[in-house]
Order: sequence, then structure tokens, then C-alpha cells
Amino acid sequence: MPTSKGNWLLFISSGLLLSLGFKNDFFWAFGGLIGLIPAVSWVLRDLRQHTMGSDMLAVLALIGAVFTGELFAASVVSLMLASGRVLESWAEGQAERQLKSLLARVPRITHRVNNDGSISEITIDAVSIGDQILVRSGEIVPTDGDLLADAILDESALTGEPLPVSRRVHDQIDSGVVNAGAPFEYRASNTSEESTYAAIIKLVKAAQEKNSPGIRIANLWAIRFVPIALILSLASWLISGDIHRAIAVLVAATPCPLILAVPIAVVSGLSRAAKHGAVIKGGAILELLGRTEVVLLDKTGTLTHGGPVVSEIQSAPGFNRHQILSLAASVDQYSTHVVAKSLVSAAKIERCKFETVSEVEEIAGHKIQGTLGTDLITVGQLIDSRPAWLTMEYPLIVAVSKNSKLIGAIGLHDPLRPEAHKLISDLKASGVKYVALVTGDRESTAREVANAIGIENVYSGISAEGKLEITRGLMQTSTGTVVVVGDGINDAPALAAAHVGVAMGARGASAASEAADVVIVEDSIDRLTVAINISKKSRKKALQAAGIGMALSLVAMFAGAFGLLSPGQGAVTQEVIDVIAILWALTALID
Repeated sequence: MPTSKGNWLLFISSGLLLSLGFKNDFFWAFGGLIGLIPAVSWVLRDLRQHTMGSDMLAVLALIGAVFTGELFAASVVSLMLASGRVLESWAEGQAERQLKSLLARVPRITHRVNNDGSISEITIDAVSIGDQILVRSGEIVPTDGDLLADAILDESALTGEPLPVSRRVHDQIDSGVVNAGAPFEYRASNTSEESTYAAIIKLVKAAQEKNSPGIRIANLWAIRFVPIALILSLASWLISGDIHRAIAVLVAATPCPLILAVPIAVVSGLSRAAKHGAVIKGGAILELLGRTEVVLLDKTGTLTHGGPVVSEIQSAPGFNRHQILSLAASVDQYSTHVVAKSLVSAAKIERCKFETVSEVEEIAGHKIQGTLGTDLITVGQLIDSRPAWLTMEYPLIVAVSKNSKLIGAIGLHDPLRPEAHKLISDLKASGVKYVALVTGDRESTAREVANAIGIENVYSGISAEGKLEITRGLMQTSTGTVVVVGDGINDAPALAAAHVGVAMGARGASAASEAADVVIVEDSIDRLTVAINISKKSRKKALQAAGIGMALSLVAMFAGAFGLLSPGQGAVTQEVIDVIAILWALTALID
């Protein structure tokens, strides 16, 4: 298929030559020829792929019109072909998924600790098995390895666990996780090319190569319509002996409603979906999304917020929750830690007073402390035994101490998105038959989320490879479209392999957005059902527009077969049919 620029050049040239032809029909002949050349290449491409596209009739009509001297008809058909290609190119846009952001996330430089204790800056390609690697705060671990010191890691992109995780000396760690605490060292157990992160990249590439698009609506209609047109054209020639009748049938049969009206209905759907916060990467994807039967949902960042949120605050006698949050946020405002940001955000929402703290010291991932007036305020992990007033149970509890005495505790968890509670019923109402939760998180956490929103099918503790296999298995057994929704790096292979991959792009990993076919840019999972419903309506309108256009074309074809329409009149009639079909297709824009 020509590039987008090539399609525009063909469209402009065809329009100009059609206009000039009213002065000299040589331009009509030339217009027909410049439309014929690329159209033949499109048909040959379809034949090599063992398909029959909507271009077949256009090519036959162009050949017949040119060689019988019906040059005006040839020029009109050429313009319609070019118009359809421009619309389709615009609709598809950048549907080719790129791995640029996924590859960009891979660290290029890392730091090796030499035998004499000095530190060298090296490329990750130079890392050898057994090298001692230093990972600073906020950096991404470049290879897999064995920890040489305790570490606080953000593993959410790989495992789906939303809260920072503590790892101990000699624990195995994977490449692609982020150092959420103090600098640490580890010993590399493989090279960057053999690492977990590199393996995920390979999975994405392989999944994209094996993922083939579904049959387009226009081609599906063409498969049925082309034989009818050819038989009618041949019959009219054999019975009447007039080749012009056969050409009139082919010109009237030129599937302009397929070439124009169907893309317009699809483009209208793409426009509406984008307006509602879901970017669909092309018309073929919209058509597939309109046939959704299976939806696989990730947990962290998809059904949940994807980060720690303050849930409960308990305080020692003599203090209240507002004071505890205010003190914690006053100290944590000097930290970049993900938990600190959550506490500061909660304090702002509750309009707590922020005090100026001096002599701030932080042990990244463990605690931060500072002097407030004459008091030393410490915010960090809950280590000491619990006093009687502390009864909360949360995945993460932050202790707040004053002069080394525990005065309060803040419980955090990763809450469900408010709209997630209605998601399952909305999906089923839109025609989805099977919904499952597929997550790398623990069984207990996964079941808790699934029960809260009504999901019956749960896959927990699933790796990137596991998600890919589950997706492929369902694609083999499902008659409709399989949709995978996620936001992490570990979701990227499944997103690429699925019929349609949907990424939570507002807060998710760029790798997921690049691998996906649909990106939800508004931070709301209910955009998924909106996108599915818009796709269903647009697909329905496209089918209706095609049906109306083809029915009217059949009437014009019979008129041409009986000599009631010349090829030129057939071309003009086809334009009237186009307008009717296009106007109907445009109703896909109406909410």
C-alpha cells in the first residue's frame, strides 16, 4: 500500500485531471491510467495474501473504460479509488505499533564496582556474569542478579504489586524493576541480552509478528459482491453483444460505498472514541473492537489506582488524625518517595498545615526525619511492637514518631477505581460473554478485588509469559474478539498478541501504550465500555452504509445491463449512490 503522502498525491492528481478533462479528454485518459497502476498493485497484493479486496471491480472497470474509450467514467472511478485510500490512511494513522518507548526505558548506562572499590560507568552491554553492579535511587535494574544488600524495590511494572517491596541480601531480583530506596549493590547473574526485561521485549516483538488483523468489512462485502458483478457484466455482454453494456455494469458496480462510506463510518467512530478519551489506532482495530466477546483485565493500575493511597489514620492518646497527617506530610514534603507523595497529596486534600522542617535526613525507602521546632519527627516503617491503640491491618503502614515515641500510624493500600464496580455489568450489557482478572499479584489480593466488582474468573500470580499464553489460548477458542487491558510492562506481550490490546495510557507504562491497539488517555476504566459501544455502533453504521450502497448499485448495474445507463451515466449514478451511503455513514458521529 502506498504511503499516506502517496495516497494524497494520487487523490490530488486524479481530481485535477478530472477537472481538466472537460477541456480535453486526454486528461481523463491520463487520470484513468494513474488510478489503474496503483489499483493493479493493490489487487496483486490481495491475491498474494489469498484475499479478494474491494479494488478488484474498480480495476476491471478502469481497464474496460480505458480500452473502450469511456474516459470520463475511467477518470471518475480513479478519483473515487484515490479518495478511499486517503480516508483509509487517515483512519489508520499510526496503527503500526512501535517499540521505541519500550526500548528507551532500558537503561543504557550502569555502574560497576571494581575490585579496588572504585566505580566505573559502563554500558549495559558490557555487563558480565558475576559483575558487582551499583543501582542508585530511582534507577532501573539493568540485569537479573543476587542482592548484596537489603533493597526497597518498585516491582509494579513487572509483577503488578503496587506497593514498594523489601528484598533481602541474596534475594534474586529481575531487570526492569526500579530502586525505590537507598542505593544498593547486586551481583549480575546474566547479561542484559539474557535478562528478564530483554525477554519481555522479545515476547512483544514475537507477539506482534504473529498477530494478524481480521478481515475488513469492505473486503468481506467485496468477496460476496465481486462474483455477482462479474457474472452480470459477462451475461449482459454475451446476450446483447454490446461491450459498452458490460463496462456500464462494471462502472456501476465499482464499490465506492465500500471504498468511501465504510471508511467514513470508521473514521467517525475513531473521532467519537477519541473525544471520549479512548484513542483507537486504526479502522481495522475499531472493527475488531466492535466484535468484542472476551475481556481480560489486569488489576494494578487498571481496576485499581496503581499506587498507595491513605486509607486510615490512627493516633496515640493526646493526638488526632489531622495532627498525625500534618506532621507526616510536613516531613515527607522533602522526599521523592512514592509513599511520601501519597501522604503529601492526602494532606493537601484535607487542607492540613505544612510546617517548615530543618535538619532533614532520609534513609531512602526506610525513613525520613527532621526537626520541627524542638521536636524530632520521624516518618518511616513500622518496626517496634504495636501499642494497644494501633489495631489497623494494611499492606503498608507508615509510623509517625515524635522524639522517638510512636504517636500515630497511617495505613495505605491500592484502592479500586470507583468506576470499576460498574464495569462488569456494563461489559456484559455491551455483549461481552467472558471477563477474567489476570494479574501477577497474590491470590488473596486478586480474589478480594474480583469479589468486590463481580469477576468470577481469576488468574493470579501470572507472569508476562503466562498472560501471553492465556491470551493465545482464548483467541483459539473464541469466535469473537479477545481484548486484553493492562498498564504495565508485564502486560505488553499479551497486549501485542491479543486481537485488541487496550492500555491505560494516562498513568501506565509507555511500553503498554506502544504495544496496545487502544490507549485510554482519560484515567478511567469505564472508557473501555464506551470505546466498545462506539465501535459497535460505527461497525453497524458501516455495514448499513455498505448495504444501502450495494443495493442501489445493484439497481444501477441492472440498468446498465439492459442498456438504460451508459458507462458515463453509470459513473455519475454511482456518485449519487456514494452521497447517499456517505450521509448514512456520517450518522455514526451522532451520540
